Amino acid sequence: MLVWSLFTLITPWAFFGGFIALIIARIGMGLGEGITFPAWHSLYARWIPFSERARSVAITNSAIPIGTIFGLVVTPIIILNLGWQWAFYLYGGLGFIWYVFWENILQSTPKEDNNISPEELDFILNNAPASEKADTLPFSKLISNLPLWAITVAHFCSNYSLFVFLSWLPMFIKDGLGIPMATVGVLAMLPHIAFFLFVNTCGYFADYLTNKGMNLLTVRKLFNSIAFGGSGVCLCIIPELETVTGIITVMCLGNVFGGFSAGGFIVNHADIGPKHTGRLMGITNMVAALPGLVGGVLTGIILDTTHSWDMVFYVVAGVSFFGGIFYFLFASTEKQFD
Repeated sequence: MLVWSLFTLITPWAFFGGFIALIIARIGMGLGEGITFPAWHSLYARWIPFSERARSVAITNSAIPIGTIFGLVVTPIIILNLGWQWAFYLYGGLGFIWYVFWENILQSTPKEDNNISPEELDFILNNAPASEKADTLPFSKLISNLPLWAITVAHFCSNYSLFVFLSWLPMFIKDGLGIPMATVGVLAMLPHIAFFLFVNTCGYFADYLTNKGMNLLTVRKLFNSIAFGGSGVCLCIIPELETVTGIITVMCLGNVFGGFSAGGFIVNHADIGPKHTGRLMGITNMVAALPGLVGGVLTGIILDTTHSWDMVFYVVAGVSFFGGIFYFLFASTEKQFD
């Protein structure tokens, strides 16, 4: 977070320093951001009992759409009143303030926390996926493991949809639907609100089913299939619709289905490698960062070539279907790394 916040803070200076300086600042932000997901997954593996895992990961992931909504609302206000540079100064500074609280509240393991009761400590140690340091895993074992590839492919395909719509959704609403710029932010928020609500609901539901004794692999594959299949179907429907209300409604419905991923691939790392959750998340998250580049560029090429948004939705739908099918065929909940 400190690296991420620092490079956010200096981005305006980098901008005035030239193209190379700006690229270096953006790379620095990526380096800081890239550590975040593996770090908190590693913490969850040591702190969160298995019976509460899906809901806990869902709560954390649901902060992504909330952050997006916050940015859509607050950033224009900052820019209009203080200038665009202050968006970077304030968000970067906020990261440093957050770090102070994080450093003083959280410990790496329950054993290091002086405020935890003996009863809670004993419960966590007996029920969390990992309670000790993991050994180094050989690269050959990681690269050849099919269940890990199932998670990686699903993570890539999920992020393809995420990054495409983070980058292009406001433009689609403005240019594709012909909505005035003043209304774009409001409409762009609605799919994110739908995801926030249902990713938390589905996280609780996944834990409920596993705690009731449903086969864990069945839960993972069922939830993941609903997430990817449902989202893909909605994306295929959108080009057939003609009204703004219908299109935004179906986009929200797609994110409702997407919320089921809370019980799918996103919590599968701890199933196959309890002691290595952070490392495994680092691997899949690294591959899943590629759509941030590929998705944006490919979408631009599609729009320039076809002058239509229809193929954009069909491509994202195809990626979603592929991710769901690959995960269904090759996912596992058996320990692969121990």
